[in-house]
Formats: sequence, structure tokens, C-alpha cells
Amino acid sequence: MQFVDAHCHLDFPRFDGCRGEELAKARAAGLVGLVIPGVRRDDWRRVQDVARSFDDVFYCLGIHPWFVSEHDPDDLTFLDAALREHPARCVAVGECGLDRLKGELSQQLPWFEAQVQIAAQQGYPLIIHSVRTHDEVHSVLKRSGWAGRALIHGFSGSYEQGKKLVDLGCVLGVGGIITHSRAKKTRDAVARLPLESLVLETDAPDMAPEGIAHGQNSPAYLGRVLGSLAELRGDSAASLAPQLLDNARRLYGWQSGEVGE
Repeated sequence: MQFVDAHCHLDFPRFDGCRGEELAKARAAGLVGLVIPGVRRDDWRRVQDVARSFDDVFYCLGIHPWFVSEHDPDDLTFLDAALREHPARCVAVGECGLDRLKGELSQQLPWFEAQVQIAAQQGYPLIIHSVRTHDEVHSVLKRSGWAGRALIHGFSGSYEQGKKLVDLGCVLGVGGIITHSRAKKTRDAVARLPLESLVLETDAPDMAPEGIAHGQNSPAYLGRVLGSLAELRGDSAASLAPQLLDNARRLYGWQSGEVGE
């Protein structure tokens, strides 16, 4: 089996001193690609440097809703200019989006809308953080006339919310939350939504699967997410893996020989 970790914060301090080791473990289990999202301008250089240190690691540039207050409009101008250069291994705009539980939506919204516009103009997919804001995210994308590719990272909504986003052309990130029996709503959603609309991710070091300590998640545990998804869908991991790999390739615009066989 081959799989992609569509969203992993491999640049975070949790992986300092063990980055190569964790990647080696993940590769041994079938990992063929990993994407690091950028969350604020101060971190973009580090994200780029980590990604460029490994042949199978890619990155995104974006401003996360938690950190919009750290930025000013010049940072959006810088982001737009950087993406116009189409830097090597940069595959998306993000992590951007909205979060009802941290910060003010009224403050986050213009930053999200601006990054949607940049992605549309530059032809990049979007990596979207959405916490209890699926309806608002849907409205922003629809209002903007979004017709590109977008990942709703760490999806934890209902089947109805997921279907609404999928119908708009989004794919949903399936992570460690589905390994927890208490996540009934999300487990039901990923069991019923089309397999073509799902991609695997860890959000490591966060969003740990069951049995892994908080803040200690790793791309090496992506197989646990795949196993839970297979169980929920009543299928085998081996039969799901090729479609999930194709979904990640489609999201990030990769050719089959570029990532995986």
C-alpha cells in the first residue's frame, strides 16, 4: 500500500532531532508523500527548508486564522508575490480558514477571503482550517465563485455538512479523530461520503489517534487512520489505499510518477 499524509506539521519542534527517523518509519509503512502547511509568515522559511530537505515532502504557504492578528496587509502582498514565482515543492495556499472557537470570525474572514482570491488567481488549491464554521466556509467559497481544488482539513462535521462541501468540489481530510469511538458524527460521515472525496492526513503532532498521547502524533501513525476508515466503510485498507492516493494526487496536482508509483 502507498499513501500520502495530506496535512502534517513536520516543521514543528515536536520533530526536532527525530524528523528523519519519523519519516523513515512512515515510509516503511507505505508513505510516499507528505505536505506541510504554513501557518504564519514567520514560519514560512522553516516550512520551506524542511520540505526541501526530503524528496517526498512538499509545502504550502498561508496565514492560519489563529494568527491573523500577527500580520498586516503587506504579508498578503508578500504571499501573493511569492506564489507568483511558483517555488519548487509549493503545492497549495494554506493553512487558512475560520475557527469559531479561537479568535473572532469578523477578524478572520477578510484574511480567508483574501487567500481564496490569491489561490484562485494563482491556480493553487486551498488548504482550509474550519472549526464549527463549515457553513461560513461554504458561503465564502460559493460567493467567491471558487472552482478550484480545496481540502477541508481535519473534517469533523456531519454527513450533511460534508456532502454540502463535497458538492462544491472540496475534499475532506480524514485524520485521527475517526479512531475515537466518541466521534460518532464524523465516523458516520466518512463511512457514507464518496471515497473519491476523502484524503488521509495526520495533522501531526496534533489530532492524535486513539492510544497516542496528545501532541505526540506522527506521520508514522497514518496507517491507523487508514485502518479505521476501512473498518468504518466495511472494506480493506488495501482496497481503499489506491483511490485515496489518487485523491491526494488530484488535490495537489501531482502526476502518478511524481508521488508514488
